[in-house]
Amino acid sequence: MEAARYIVVLITSDSIEESDHIARTLLEKKMVACVNIVRGIDSFFWWQGRLDSARENLLIAKTKASLLPEIVDAVRKRHSYDVPEVIALPIIDGNRDYLEWLEQSLA
Repeated sequence: MEAARYIVVLITSDSIEESDHIARTLLEKKMVACVNIVRGIDSFFWWQGRLDSARENLLIAKTKASLLPEIVDAVRKRHSYDVPEVIALPIIDGNRDYLEWLEQSLA
């Protein structure tokens, strides 16, 4: 199977200020074409051997797969978590006009 050219990157954050800062940074550096922020999600996870939970925000960013290493680095530098969630999902297809816009919006 051919690797995906475009991806959706999921990033969680515990404050809207941090979420906004990360989103704006990624957009200003043209690492992502679009970021949606879903406020107030409940996250449940294992952390340091214990079951934990947190109220977080979810950033949903659309970009090219080739930019993922730069995105991970940028998020790590600006994120308050020791281990920030930055995961990518492939975009296997979509509206061609949207995908062309995505391509033109990136560095």
